[in-house]
Amino acid sequence: MRAWSVLMAAWGMALVSTLGALFIGEVMGMTPCLLCWYQRIFMFPLAIILGMAAFAEDRRGAVYALPLALGGAAVAGYHTALVAGWVPKWWVPCGAGPSCSEQSLEILGGIQIPWMSLLAFAAIAILLFVYLKKTRS
Repeated sequence: MRAWSVLMAAWGMALVSTLGALFIGEVMGMTPCLLCWYQRIFMFPLAIILGMAAFAEDRRGAVYALPLALGGAAVAGYHTALVAGWVPKWWVPCGAGPSCSEQSLEILGGIQIPWMSLLAFAAIAILLFVYLKKTRS
């Protein structure tokens, strides 16, 4: 597999995740919770940065995107732990608005959105590590 293909796969994952988040929020009308907003803040730029990096075959784009993918994975990991009940209730960051700990939307046979987000960020980070290793000068 060429290095460019790995970068394209990372971009594809970020693009599908961004479009999915926009579909859930804008088409389905579900208001995101605070932690979902933070995850969007990390994911949306990834779709732009990785798209430009893939089409320009620019290694620097992957370098710039990696901290966003790792930061998003950290927020998604915390959100996943919160939904699973592994985090004490007094650690819940959400105030007014939708609850961060009570997710009602499940897709693909019962998978909740924070788990999907964690999977997407982890896959993007792994693909970026592979790409950066293949293109090491």
